[in-house]
Amino acid sequence: MAVESRFVVIRQGVEVETFMDKKAADEYDKMLDMADNLAEMFETAPVELSEAIREELSIYLAKHREEVLIALQAKKPKAAKKPAAKKAVQADVKLSEKPASDAA
Repeated sequence: MAVESRFVVIRQGVEVETFMDKKAADEYDKMLDMADNLAEMFETAPVELSEAIREELSIYLAKHREEVLIALQAKKPKAAKKPAAKKAVQADVKLSEKPASDAA
């Protein structure tokens, strides 16, 4: 008999999502909390949004919180990594630059 642990996110008495990993369930629950907070903020905005649009926008912004923080300049973007191919080419150049006396 197999034993399986499942983590269920429940909102307002309704099962929203099931996860096999507690960390993923916690992250999803946190994202939903952020979306709820954003939806409340949008309710007081001077722009009129339907409930469906508020919910959709809130969830989108919560899912993309890293990009939102960067756009708000609250967080710096991660430095772009150099492609591995460029490093390989540099290594080939260094190998070809060795003096002939090292080859023997």
